[in-house]
Amino acid sequence: MPRILLLGGTTEATQLARALADAGADATFSYAGRTRVPGAQPLPTRVGGFGGVAGLVDYLRETSITHVIDATHPFAAQMSANAVAACGETGVALCALERAPWISAPGDAWTLVPDVAAAVAALPESPARVFLAIGRQNLAAFSDKPQHLYLLRLVDEPTAPLPLPDTEVLVSRGPFTLADDLALMREYRIDLVVAKNAGGESARAKLDAARALGLPVILIDRPGIPPRRVCRSVTEVLDWLAHPADSCAAKRGV
Repeated sequence: MPRILLLGGTTEATQLARALADAGADATFSYAGRTRVPGAQPLPTRVGGFGGVAGLVDYLRETSITHVIDATHPFAAQMSANAVAACGETGVALCALERAPWISAPGDAWTLVPDVAAAVAALPESPARVFLAIGRQNLAAFSDKPQHLYLLRLVDEPTAPLPLPDTEVLVSRGPFTLADDLALMREYRIDLVVAKNAGGESARAKLDAARALGLPVILIDRPGIPPRRVCRSVTEVLDWLAHPADSCAAKRGV
């Protein structure tokens, strides 16, 4: 029977955790610990980092893990790279449960940029009201454009002063609906949306709302991750666990 480490933190990870628990799998759910009150899971849960590749290698060996499923956020590039390296060193089977990226549709006004620095550079010089929908990890970069008002939607209440001089903060946990985000953007008179191309359905309402309101979007591309086996659904992951050589996509990067 496989002994599974599920690297979580996404809606899809929670769905997979439920499926593994229902199947009676021997699995542990791992949170990075960035959220102060993570959602409860139906699996034994650990919270916190591993200490880089070496620490993850030690954990895999000490706990006799046979399979790792990386269901972290598409922008958690360091954790994903560490998983590739640690599984390669230990011979542990690895697959990623990875959301397909968003693709523009008619009516979208997207500016695609490679990283956060390029997103900052793409902001206008004249003051604007910006829905900065990127979480809290990269806010400091936007201090280079202090003339804007930034609307932030965060999972946790900030515990320290934010690095931006003019902000509105909403503390809320998704998923959010199109109606939610239409109302939000109208209430705050948003001119522009900045988002990461996280993919999936639970976070795309802001892009649909921007299209409906005719607002431009600056969309940050995903970071590069070393090649690994990728599954697009919980069903594909379960098939991989049963037949690891025959299922999911061929190895590929992001």
